[in-house]
Order: sequence, then structure tokens, then C-alpha cells
Amino acid sequence: MAARILSTADGTNRGSFTAVDWALFASIASIWGSSFLLIDIGLDAFEPGLVTFVRVGLGAVVLALVPRARRPVARADWPRVVALSVTWVALPFTLFPLAQQHINSAVTGMLNGATPVFTAFVATFMLRRLPRGSQLVGLAVGFAGVAAISLASGSEGRTQLLGVVLVLGATAMYGLSINISAPITQRYGSLPVMARMLALATLWTAPFGIVDGAASSFAWDAAVAVGFAGAVGTGAAFVIMGTLVGRVGSTRGSFITYFIPVVALVLGVVFRGDEVTPVGILGIVLVLIGAALASRREAAR
Repeated sequence: MAARILSTADGTNRGSFTAVDWALFASIASIWGSSFLLIDIGLDAFEPGLVTFVRVGLGAVVLALVPRARRPVARADWPRVVALSVTWVALPFTLFPLAQQHINSAVTGMLNGATPVFTAFVATFMLRRLPRGSQLVGLAVGFAGVAAISLASGSEGRTQLLGVVLVLGATAMYGLSINISAPITQRYGSLPVMARMLALATLWTAPFGIVDGAASSFAWDAAVAVGFAGAVGTGAAFVIMGTLVGRVGSTRGSFITYFIPVVALVLGVVFRGDEVTPVGILGIVLVLIGAALASRREAAR
């Protein structure tokens, strides 16, 4: 069972990005880049569990309304869907709001830029291809960038360090889930897979959401922010991401996260007054360089 789930696949397009690929890329980078700011606004009134539950639940409702999302998925592939509902949604979506109680949206977004590095590591083991040349250098540089961002935030106190650890845990799970999503989205298309994944994740996050809902207050700006993060940033975004990964593969699909930290950084500084240290800026530069190197097409073996 584990061997069946823990596998990935190359993308259907292994050449240069097409116009469609770039359109998918730009859309998801913009949507997910703003999600950290939206979560930050939501936390002004809502407890973390409620933010996660509403975000996931709204995403599931949006996809349930699309007829194509009801196409059947074979019973043999359901274990992979269940695994994705936990590793791509339930756990990381719970960890991010918890982390943002300790670190700001800009730092959270910068740490999320490590996703391609984790994705490349997982793909290395699943595809049984050791990185060479620029890919190996890219992985090393990327992790140096993550370390710089972590040190810049963690040095400010234990609570900051806790936030960093939570985000890195969520990011590592993204690296795993992006890889295991490739074969199933290629087989059925993105919509049926993502609709079922979000429906299951809604069940997993419901208990935490109900408990935290009782402790939350209400504010319209928080409600609108979380609503948008759910309907667009979760429902629509996962369909776009699943489509992109199926087309270009897991490692190149994770290329979108190179730009997510930049979007999150700019929005956090402009709208929330977030502060970013010079070491943190250096870290994000290293992550971008490392991820770009790690994602380059491998030479023929």
C-alpha cells in the first residue's frame, strides 16, 4: 500500500513551458502568495482552527458545485487521495495559522519558498535519480537560504523559532504531496482529485474548527479574507496547481513557490507593516537561486 502511494511521475510536458503553463504558473503564484496575508487578517478575529476549517470547507464547496469534479475515481486510487487530503491540506493548513501566531506573514511566505527544495529531494528518492551538477548545487544553496531565514527569525525568541519549525514542517509535507499528486492528476484530471481531497480534509479539520469556533469573535474583514482564501485560494488554486503538476511534473510545478515569497513579502510589508531582517532577505535570495538551479532539466543519462 505504502509503495503504491509513495510514487510520482514525470510531467506530460517535459519541454519548455507553453503559454498555458505560464498562465497557470502566474495565477497560482499570485493566489497563494496573497494567502499568508489573508490568513494574518483572519487571525485578527478567528482562532487558527476556525481559519483552517472555513478555508478548507469553502474550497470543498466550490469544487463540489462543478459537474466535472464528480467524475469517478477508482477505488484502488483512493488511498492516494486520502494521503493527499492529510499531507497537502489538513496538516499544513493547520500548521500555517498556528505558525502565524508567532511569525509574520512575510517570514511565513519566505519560508514557503523552500517547497521546491523539499519537492526535489522527495522526487530524487521516488524517481531513484540522484541529483547532479546544478541540481545538487541548487539543493545545497536552497537549504542555506532556508537556514538563513530560520536563523533570522529564530534568533528573535523561542516563539519565533516555534513558528519557523511549524512552517518548515508544513513545507516539507508540501514537497511530499506535490510528488504523489502527479500520477493521479494525470490519470483523472485535477478537478475530481482535488474535490475529493478537499472534502476529506474538511472532515479531518472539522473537530479543531468547531472547538476554536467557540473561542473566536467575528469581524467582517476577517470573514472576507478567510472566505476569499477558501473559495479562491483553496478551491480554485488546488485545481490550477494539480493541472500544472500533471503537465510539467512535480519539481517544475513547484517552481511557482519561487515567486510566492516575493508576493507574500511585498503584501506583508505594505498592508501589515511586517518587518524583515537583511539576513532574511539574503535567505530568500539564496532560496530563489537554489530552487532555480534545482529545477533545471536534467541532462540525458
